[in-house]
Amino acid sequence: MKPTFLNCIILATLLVTLFSCNEEEPLPNIVLIMADDMGYECLGCNGSTEYQTPVLDRLAAEGIRFENCYSQPLCTPSRVKIMTGRYNARNYEDFGYLNPNQVTFGNLLKEAGYSTCIAGKWQLNGLNRNSPENQDVTRPNHFGFDEYCLWQLNRTRAEGERYANPLITQNGTDLPRDAEKYGPQIFADYVCDFIDRKAGQPFFVYYPMVLVHDPFVPTPGSPEWNDPTRRYEKDTAYYAGMMSYTDQIISQVESKLKEKGIWENTLFIFTADNGTNRSVISETRYARVKGGKGLSLNTGNHVPLIVSWPEKMKGKRVVENIISFADFLPTFCDVARISPSKYKTDGKSFYPLITGESTKTQEEIFIHYSPRWGTFNHHRWMMNNSYKLYQDGRFYNTSVDPLEQNPLQDLSETEQNLKSRFEKILLEKENEIPFVLNDTTFNVTY
Repeated sequence: MKPTFLNCIILATLLVTLFSCNEEEPLPNIVLIMADDMGYECLGCNGSTEYQTPVLDRLAAEGIRFENCYSQPLCTPSRVKIMTGRYNARNYEDFGYLNPNQVTFGNLLKEAGYSTCIAGKWQLNGLNRNSPENQDVTRPNHFGFDEYCLWQLNRTRAEGERYANPLITQNGTDLPRDAEKYGPQIFADYVCDFIDRKAGQPFFVYYPMVLVHDPFVPTPGSPEWNDPTRRYEKDTAYYAGMMSYTDQIISQVESKLKEKGIWENTLFIFTADNGTNRSVISETRYARVKGGKGLSLNTGNHVPLIVSWPEKMKGKRVVENIISFADFLPTFCDVARISPSKYKTDGKSFYPLITGESTKTQEEIFIHYSPRWGTFNHHRWMMNNSYKLYQDGRFYNTSVDPLEQNPLQDLSETEQNLKSRFEKILLEKENEIPFVLNDTTFNVTY
């Protein structure tokens, strides 16, 4: 039987439909910006009344603001965790170090076809204790980044600072020192140049900022900056100006993405590596908040999280679900359509929360904190949005006792059930990954 004209039309339509279904959408760009030492309380959208952050506040209002994101309380532990998606108990060996045997989100995204870039603070080569091969300037490439512009790659802080007259290494070469240059602006310009060059293909930008870490010093445009002798004048009063400059950089990156016509299909994330420096006290609508960097208090690791992805997110929202720094890597893998068989993680993707496909991910998170720096104590705990149980049995309602001054004694039935659940998970974690420190100079304090 000869095919009729109608049959031919139907067949052609089916073939077109089949082809369309098999054609995947273009991979989205991913931009992750992580401030240094900026607690949750520092942004206006999170209640700050002291610092001017209009761009971040607008992005939060137009996008998704997560109220309960928890990093690690200290910088290197957070960097190791967010880059690998693993608990610190598995791969955090020393302050300022990430073992080259680890796989990062840079490795995974590069393998998936992304052009990759990192700019800002590195602090992972092992300079702190003169680890082997700490002068290896190809280490960022090894961890999956095609290009880089970094402070503290193979040079110590004593050799050169990050703000005025910065010591920055770019793709294997130290940039010329220049007293008129401002490190954060160099990094921001580098990121924008990368976006300029890669706008026609999927790219991943990881920008771990140097702002707003101490020293608290003047920023360009301030009267003090105009006097070269005052550019490293230290005063917590300059923290507000550093917050404003951070917001200005966010605006610069956002504008570049919009200029290139790729803002709509870019997953843009802003967060911070840990709580605010303890010398900084910030005014908010709800309290005066003293920074908790390094401490296991929530002020030590409760950080901002703002997400924008106009093409995929379902309207502006405030999300209360709890997020861990282990969750970023699996989220990026979901975004990049990387099979879970390709990586290991302790986190849970919050991709469904961004797209609105689901409102549930996890109800609690586990934190292993072994700082290996200074006099900070070592802890393990389980927590949700309101309660925290340490491995030594201290149990707090952090929603009413944020400074953890009054351990709960008389528990309601609901609290007892929650505590029992937390105890069970902590025991499971202890059996799976015992809390052992190889370096005897660090004393475990539960």
